[in-house]
Amino acid sequence: MPSTPDGAPASTEEPVPFTADDYRARMARAAESAADAGLAGLLVAPGPDLVYLTGYRPTAITERLTVLVLAAGREPVLVVPTLEAPDAERSTGAAALTLRDWTDGKDPYAVTAPLLDGGGRFGISDNAWALHLLGLQQALPGTSYVSLTEALPMLRGVKDAHELARIAAAGAAADRAYGEILGVRFEGRQETDVAADLAALLLRFGHSQVDFTVVGSGPNGANPHHEAGDRTIERGDMVVLDFGGLKHGYGSDTTRTVHVGEPTDEERRVHDLVREAQQAGFEAVRPGVACQDVDRAARKVITDAGYGEYFIHRTGHGIGVTTHEPPYMIEGEELPVVPGMCFSIEPGVYLPGRFGVRIEDIVTATEDSGARRFNNTPHEMAIVE
Repeated sequence: MPSTPDGAPASTEEPVPFTADDYRARMARAAESAADAGLAGLLVAPGPDLVYLTGYRPTAITERLTVLVLAAGREPVLVVPTLEAPDAERSTGAAALTLRDWTDGKDPYAVTAPLLDGGGRFGISDNAWALHLLGLQQALPGTSYVSLTEALPMLRGVKDAHELARIAAAGAAADRAYGEILGVRFEGRQETDVAADLAALLLRFGHSQVDFTVVGSGPNGANPHHEAGDRTIERGDMVVLDFGGLKHGYGSDTTRTVHVGEPTDEERRVHDLVREAQQAGFEAVRPGVACQDVDRAARKVITDAGYGEYFIHRTGHGIGVTTHEPPYMIEGEELPVVPGMCFSIEPGVYLPGRFGVRIEDIVTATEDSGARRFNNTPHEMAIVE
């Protein structure tokens, strides 16, 4: 298979499928990491962690208990409702674990309890239902629990070569969507119209899921998470475009800020400042530096220019089987950057009531070159009509 310079497989439309051995290795690493963290094991509920570890995505997440139990030195066990067992058995990772089903009318916690150390401390998925956690606590009152993000923030943080290829493909698809959106008309159309165009383009270029299409025009651009609304885009507007979703099960997320017609000198100056800050964050990435150092590098550029109070969010977030996950590029995050981490670098300046600017790329840390971008569209301000 052809490779990129840093050893990741080159992006293809059909990625290399994950195998049962891939999922077996992921579950073993997770169980070992839990033991190293002083935990008796992990309890993984339906959601991104379960997909990552087993390849199993239940068709419906309900009040019926589904949980993967991992502990070092023990066979992984997936507890599932009997009516959902056939779907679980068809998942790729099923060959690497034991299925234990329970029928309606039976107590699922009585099925799960014997798999757990009755006095142990367990990591549990952030999105586990309170109903299920309380049921386990009632069945095993001597147990205690900690969220997986707190206990093992890098459970999914370091990507292998085939994961990197999927993120590269998702990034390339988002780039193609951006290239196309520059050719549509902005002036006189509502933000929701442009957002719909972006969503259609992401799907056209291979995304299976669109997670967000932020279109913030004029003063709406000063809200970093503005949802596209019915405001009509006008000539003279700065427009923040932030969009992404999942392709081949892995995320894309990119932001560019365009202008309808010719910008003012101030708008150009702020855009150039954010572009400089984004580059500074990118150049700060190298193995061993703390995640907060990426934030510091980007933030310093904006603060030194007198706009520090208008940069109101972290510089970046991790990405993988979800579009937001650890690690986070923010002051106080001392976790070191390691090769294979994938995250955004997205500084911004937001002037209330006037306009906002954000520029975002997904990058990965590499062994020898610091960082590699997964978004490669121009950072210069694009003029649209």
